[in-house]
Amino acid sequence: MYSDASQGDLSLVGWTGALILFAGLFDMMDGRVARVGHMTSTFGALYDSVLDRYSELFTLFGISYYLNLQGYFWGSIITFMALIGSLMVSYVRARAEGLGLECKVGLMQRPERVVLTSLGALFCGIFSKCTLFDPVLILIVPLLLIAVLANWTAFVRLNHCRKQLS
Repeated sequence: MYSDASQGDLSLVGWTGALILFAGLFDMMDGRVARVGHMTSTFGALYDSVLDRYSELFTLFGISYYLNLQGYFWGSIITFMALIGSLMVSYVRARAEGLGLECKVGLMQRPERVVLTSLGALFCGIFSKCTLFDPVLILIVPLLLIAVLANWTAFVRLNHCRKQLS
C-alpha cells in the first residue's frame, strides 16, 4: 500500500490539470475566433505560436521541477524529455515551413500533448488519496508517452522533409 504525506496535496495537481485543459480549449479556439471575426494577421499567428511554446515549456518545466522536488528524479527526467520532444516537434515543422515544405505529419502535435498532460494531472488529482499505488504514476505515464512519441514525431517529420527534398 502506498501513502506518502510528504507529496503535498496531490489534489492541487488535479486542479492544475483542469486549468491546463481549460486554457488549452481556449487556445485552440482563439485562431478560429480571429478568423470568424476577420481579425487575423501574420503577426497574430506568429504571436500565438510563440505564446503556445512558452505556455507548453513553462507547464512542462513546472511539472519537472515539482517531480524533482518530490523525489521523482526519473519522472523529472521523463518530463524534461517530453519538453525536448515538444520543442523539436514545433522546431522541425517551423524550420521545414521556412524552407517551403509541408510538415504536419506525426502523432504528437500540440493538442495531443496538451490533452495528455492535462488528463494525467487531472487523474493524478482524482486518485490522490489512492493507497494501492503511487498516484504520481498517473501523471508520469502520459508524460512518458509524450516523451517517446513527441521525439519520434520530430524524427518522422525530419524524415518526411528529407523525402521532400530528395
